[in-house]
Amino acid sequence: MTRLPAHTATPRAFPIAPLTLSALTVLFLVVSQGTARAQAFEAVRLTGAAPGQSGGTVGAAVVASPVYRGSDENQVRLYPGVDYQWANGWFAGTTNGIGVNLSRNPAIQYGTRITVDLGRKERRSAALRGMGDVDVRPELGAFFNLIPAPGVLLTSSLRLGSGNDRDGWVIDLGANRSWRITEATSLGLGVSATWADSKYVQSYFGVTPAQAIASGYPPYLAEAGVRDVRLSASWRYRIAPRTALTGAVSVGSLRGDARKSPLTRERNPVGGVFYVSHAF
Repeated sequence: MTRLPAHTATPRAFPIAPLTLSALTVLFLVVSQGTARAQAFEAVRLTGAAPGQSGGTVGAAVVASPVYRGSDENQVRLYPGVDYQWANGWFAGTTNGIGVNLSRNPAIQYGTRITVDLGRKERRSAALRGMGDVDVRPELGAFFNLIPAPGVLLTSSLRLGSGNDRDGWVIDLGANRSWRITEATSLGLGVSATWADSKYVQSYFGVTPAQAIASGYPPYLAEAGVRDVRLSASWRYRIAPRTALTGAVSVGSLRGDARKSPLTRERNPVGGVFYVSHAF
């Protein structure tokens, strides 16, 4: 989902004291069991705390999206969301995963994080019958963001560990621009793209000989390349000092071998989200 960019807190030290092992476990389970299906950890957006302070957001989102990437079937679901940032740079939640921003410069953000590859279940669609599941996998990654001017956010991230053999990796690049229209209203536009290696693309868009026999699809060898590009627009309205409504819509275009896959029924998917959040 599209978030409007904001400066992050300036880190001072980097112990993991604020996060206990049990907190990490609970957050990871929340993310892996469905909350994060509203989005896919394509960028780190640190917006939950004022500079030099700890803080977070809690809310709920109604998300409309394809049943799987490339599907022509859509689903609408309700997801809870929670994100928190500590003043020392650590963050955890359903938007960014669990990680740390190592930068002391508010215009530059970089660090490491843990996320999940959300997988794909065969039972979600008749079009996947015979393809088997792609299991949820933990991902290790790194990110680098740049804020060259107020309202401008450039994002990049690397995520490792996805796909059937846990060795797929993807690179996400994005650019976002937001404008404050009134004291309470903001608008945003974004463009992003994802490059995936052959292990990831084969897991999600390829058809092995065994899958071809079970599904009826022809065998299909998918190679590395740009998976998709996306355009997004967002609207945010602050209804109270700490409470806001956000609406966003995105239009994508599958590219390369993902676009030509026999599993792909819709090459230009459209998705949307409506999010109510409260800062604390």
